[in-house]
Amino acid sequence: MINNKNMFFLIAGPCVVENEKITFEVAEHLKKITDKLGIPFIFKSSYKKANRTKLSSFTGLEKKQALKILQEVKRKFNVPVLTDVHESWECEEVAKYVDYLQIPAFLSRQTDLLIAAGKTGKPVNIKKGQFLSPHSIKYAVEKVFSTGNKQVIITERGTTFGYNDLVVDFTGIPIMKKIGVPVVVDCTHSLQKPNISETTGGKPEFIETMVLASIAAGADGIFMETHPDPPNALSDAATQLQLDKVENILKKAIKVWNAIH
Repeated sequence: MINNKNMFFLIAGPCVVENEKITFEVAEHLKKITDKLGIPFIFKSSYKKANRTKLSSFTGLEKKQALKILQEVKRKFNVPVLTDVHESWECEEVAKYVDYLQIPAFLSRQTDLLIAAGKTGKPVNIKKGQFLSPHSIKYAVEKVFSTGNKQVIITERGTTFGYNDLVVDFTGIPIMKKIGVPVVVDCTHSLQKPNISETTGGKPEFIETMVLASIAAGADGIFMETHPDPPNALSDAATQLQLDKVENILKKAIKVWNAIH
């Protein structure tokens, strides 16, 4: 698991594996930027999206096809890869293709899922549920720890205080860091406006603000979804960051990191 105290790390990539071309394009671009800037990098893309607003929304490619694309990203670009798992029976199979398993926020209390992910021995990134306090996420971490797997990351992605908005409480970062695992802030999903129409809305103009505030508040890592053409992305089109804007934001984040360390 990435454990570099000299710089924040980045978890980033397109929301979902749409096809090989876009997945490789994003991975190659992010790899070049993070190598140049000295930022440890984990490539993220969901092989499947199980929590779409509408039944007709895109949920992903055929399972093996998507997982093999992620496996090829790992091989071709020499980067660790992270993807979501949604049910306990998936974990063992998916772990054969990727380096990190991610527990979606809506599923962060699912005991069987957390334990199955932990038993793979892979690092587990737990997205903190929109309904959980910074204090209570420790119980999800303990479920993974119970398997003997101590490789856990917590990712803040906002808390629901109403029907169509999320709020990030930055005081939660030092609270969660006391649990003893790296704390990441998801700077794109936390700007979503869920269920305002047939698809989830968002406020991508505040991604940079979210990134810089997260680093200033002590986050160990940043999570961002990014796409070369967000308006036409097949998932989370309203919140993914335009790919060509990533480098400038990361450069500013490094300045904030250096200022407080």
